[in-house]
Amino acid sequence: MTLLDQIAATSAAEWVAVLLAVGYVVLAAKQHWLCWLCAFISTGIYVVLFWRVTLPFQSMLNAYYMLMAVYGFWQWRGKHAVDKPLPVTSLSLFIHGVIIVGGLSLAFALAHIFAEQFNNDYLWLDASIHILSMITTLMVTHKKIENWLYWMVINSAAAWLYWQSGLLMTSLLMVFYVGFSIYGYMQWKRELASTDALSAT
Repeated sequence: MTLLDQIAATSAAEWVAVLLAVGYVVLAAKQHWLCWLCAFISTGIYVVLFWRVTLPFQSMLNAYYMLMAVYGFWQWRGKHAVDKPLPVTSLSLFIHGVIIVGGLSLAFALAHIFAEQFNNDYLWLDASIHILSMITTLMVTHKKIENWLYWMVINSAAAWLYWQSGLLMTSLLMVFYVGFSIYGYMQWKRELASTDALSAT
């Protein structure tokens, strides 16, 4: 099947999910609260799509994303956030070490536990993307700038996984995410620098 044939075969549901997912990342980079509405609808569609192609961890991950969309909205748009917008901050190297080592270890354990229930050659990669994405999404809700660096790696791996699973447009979306993560990081870095400058005066 050619690339054009695969694009033509993309379901309407996947197209809607992809477009809303693009809206999410663009609005998130601009720190606009409507990103969470786009995320909620898009991930709801992906819960079903990923289950259909036997990517159980990705399906569960998107169910988690739906919950985090509600939490993110509350964090960014709640009464406290309106009075005093949540600032961009960073995490220590020690915390990042704990996240990476702990997250990959947990993913290995999950893949081993579910190996007999799901016939999938990419179960460990599926689980790794699942765990690290959960952690990174939490970083987004709290405006930790390093989330964009994590997404560069996670979405690169996800692009390959989704391509192998036949979700072409979603794979291309992940490639777009990788590039857009650079833009998001630069946007948040600018705000972090201005916040640091104000606190130093």
